[in-house]
Amino acid sequence: MAGSDKAVMVLIGLAVAIFIIYRIYIWLQSSPRSFIKDRLPLNKVILSHPSIDLLEAAGYEVIGGKLKIPLSFNVDGASMYSRLFIDYVASKEEDSYYLVILSRPRKTLDFTGSSLRDSLLPYLLIYPDCSGVLYVNTVTSVIHEIRLGKDDGEST
Repeated sequence: MAGSDKAVMVLIGLAVAIFIIYRIYIWLQSSPRSFIKDRLPLNKVILSHPSIDLLEAAGYEVIGGKLKIPLSFNVDGASMYSRLFIDYVASKEEDSYYLVILSRPRKTLDFTGSSLRDSLLPYLLIYPDCSGVLYVNTVTSVIHEIRLGKDDGEST
C-alpha cells in the first residue's frame, strides 16, 4: 500500500510541476515587450535613409521599415478608404517601441496641441502600447519624442 501512495504523490507532484512551468511560460509570453511586438506589425525591409543614422546616433535602433495601415470608413452606407503611413519602427530600450514619422515638405507639423492631436493621435490610438512617436525633421536633423499624456482637467 505504501508503494501505491508514493506513486500517486509522484504523479501529483509531476502534474503540479508541469502546471507551474506552463504558467511561467504563459506569464513570460505576456510580458509588455512580446505583447507590443505581437501587436505591432514589423516590416523587416528597412530602406536606407539619412534619418536612420540620425536615429542610431541618438541611441535608437531601427527595427522595422515602412508600414501602410489601411483604414476603412462606412459613411451612410458608402465605403471610403484611406491609409496612414509609418516610416520606421524604432526601439531605445528593451520595452520601448516608437513609431517614426519623417517630416514631409508638403505636410509640416506645427508644434501646437491641436496640430499634434490632429496629426499624431490616430497613430497613438491604433497602437496604444507603443512608447510614443518620434517625429524626425529631415531638414534640421532634429528628433522630437512625442508621448501621449492625459490632461486631468486641473491645468489652466
